[in-house]
Amino acid sequence: MGVFLLPDQATRQTHQSQSPVPLWALAKDLEMTEQMTGAQSLIRSLEHVGVDTVFGIPGGAILPAYDPLYDSAEVRHILMRHEQGAGHAAEGYAYATGRPGVCMATSGPGATNLVTPLADAYMDSVPMVAITGQVASPMIGTDAFQEADICGITMPITKHNLLVRTAADIPRAVAEAFHIASSGRPGPVLVDITKDALQGDAAFVWPERLDLPGYRPVTKPHGKQVREAARMILEARRPVLYVGGGVLRAGAAAELRILAELTGVPVVTTLMARGVFPDSHPQYVGMPGMHGDVAAVGALQQADLIVALGARFDDRVTGRLDSFAPGAKIVHADIDPAEISKNRHADVPIVGDCREVLADLVVAVRADQEKGRAGDYGAWWQHLGRMRTTYPKGYDVPEDGSLAPQMVIERLGKVVGPEATYVAGVGQHQMWAAQFIDHERPGSFVNSGGLGTMGFSVPAALGAKVGDPGRAVWSVDGDGCFQMTNQELATCAVENIPIKVALVNNGNLGMVRQWQTLFYEGRYSNTDLQTSPRDEKIRIPDFVKLAEAYGCVGLRCERAEDVDATIEKAMAIDDVPVVVDFTVNHDAMVWPMVGPGVSNDEIQYARDMAPSWEHED
Repeated sequence: MGVFLLPDQATRQTHQSQSPVPLWALAKDLEMTEQMTGAQSLIRSLEHVGVDTVFGIPGGAILPAYDPLYDSAEVRHILMRHEQGAGHAAEGYAYATGRPGVCMATSGPGATNLVTPLADAYMDSVPMVAITGQVASPMIGTDAFQEADICGITMPITKHNLLVRTAADIPRAVAEAFHIASSGRPGPVLVDITKDALQGDAAFVWPERLDLPGYRPVTKPHGKQVREAARMILEARRPVLYVGGGVLRAGAAAELRILAELTGVPVVTTLMARGVFPDSHPQYVGMPGMHGDVAAVGALQQADLIVALGARFDDRVTGRLDSFAPGAKIVHADIDPAEISKNRHADVPIVGDCREVLADLVVAVRADQEKGRAGDYGAWWQHLGRMRTTYPKGYDVPEDGSLAPQMVIERLGKVVGPEATYVAGVGQHQMWAAQFIDHERPGSFVNSGGLGTMGFSVPAALGAKVGDPGRAVWSVDGDGCFQMTNQELATCAVENIPIKVALVNNGNLGMVRQWQTLFYEGRYSNTDLQTSPRDEKIRIPDFVKLAEAYGCVGLRCERAEDVDATIEKAMAIDDVPVVVDFTVNHDAMVWPMVGPGVSNDEIQYARDMAPSWEHED
């Protein structure tokens, strides 16, 4: 049995400094027996857990909730243009604040439009609470107008979901949702509320504790396992800290740095962990994976010990799994026991919150060092240094004078700086944003990693800006992704949310075109979007005009000598959203690359050019 007390007050914390306090712990000292409608109870419950923003779209089944929401002085509702945008905005808000983002939709198609962001949040462990209206209880199962079994539909892609049929159950459902979403391994929770529950009356009773049988996430790691991991780190000759998004979610960047500097072990950070360890740090080796740095991929392949922290050993990192890091022992720490040994057997499994695991590892390593034990990684660092020097990141300048997309993104990072938040879509521009922007702080890079959701960037940037309004937020998007959710620019303009969009416009579905080039003999089937045709006769659409139609400032840059000035011009505009159409080379590809289904040993740093591995004895 898991029993959780609900304190009256708690201090908000963000993932950039400390582990977030669950929103259910932010309960306010309010009257507990007031009679009200279920709709009023819902809004009161959201206020009770400290929600300040809801992203949503009203509709028939959820409409009763919108009436008391109109009177709330504490909850801001942001009217989105599509429910998918509402879900991604909630994700962006969660990234920026460390607290669950909240979205709201009506029944049927409104709820089903949340399926993609719910799946996205589930894959990337993003804390989120989705509230949906449902048809009245007597109508459930009758194929009523706009009825859909959203709990059944989303069961595989939510951490938890529940159907609320009575007004009296709403406060407890909200309390449970926020606790589950933000504790343990974070994730999305869906609360589906019938219309008659919203319209019915009941006393508002906030639960003093939550009784959740079977839900008791383990945060404190087992001491024996931690001591064994510390011993293995100091005895290894070629160790690597393989850092995943779980370290970011745990707010454990400071603890990670202490451990890394204490041991001197090389660090690689996955796509989901970019920024949790500074790129400028001398122990940072790079990003592993399909489009990772050669040195980072090589470090994992040739390691004799991998200490995986909040990482999943997913296919994009391991390549062909049976050939991944063949000589390495594995220490795997994760708050979710289901992840440990799921893909790669863990020699030392550690279940626990990454922040606590890292803190305990620091203590254990120091204790061993005080006894005279120390790691000897000199030869390993010399080898990694040669790889970093021999195979640095780079790109070719197009011979036709067109813009290199890598140069655009590299200059964006240099001109705007590491204090900004960069929110990428999915595809080539996502990889270039991970590769060519220097990420120096936790939370600086936001993207859709596990699900790879096109259309993520613009609404997620919107949510990130709402959650952290004092910080510059750049959506780094592609012309394909952008056209899936760019209607949320209207939301940005109307709601005074001045995000900036760097649109990497190569006129194609770029990553698909790259695969067609490499694996389908250049047969470019249905990837030309006509947004930047080679003959320049017409652009469909013209992104500058589109931006202006949405109440934004639209700019275009087509020459390398204009890139910095264009970025600076966009940065100088802070009262309306800005969209910059960077028209770039059509044929640029993302390198390095590990092809699908092959070993990481077969990584190429350019087409038909593979490194010559120097395996250490």
